[in-house]
Amino acid sequence: MARTRRKYSEEFKREAVQLMESSGKPVAEIARDLGMNDNNLYRWRRVYGSDVTVATNGSAASMSELAAEVKRLQRENEVLRQERDVLKKAMHIVSRSQP
Repeated sequence: MARTRRKYSEEFKREAVQLMESSGKPVAEIARDLGMNDNNLYRWRRVYGSDVTVATNGSAASMSELAAEVKRLQRENEVLRQERDVLKKAMHIVSRSQP
């Protein structure tokens, strides 16, 4: 006997991912309540989960917040490199001019 493949609407998938992220229940329990395999929920989360939360140092932060923080730190790092280079050049000029 062949199994028929169930098709889920995009809206259902998005709501299932939202439920998975916000309910606090284990994924297996949510999948069981929805009558599906929990692998589907994990796959849908990769596709539809736009704001996946990640635990970092005891606090939860979204991927977009982490990306913004990385970008800010990269800019700050570039400014610090430029300041270091200016100080190196100034130190070289000052040390060269002293007898």
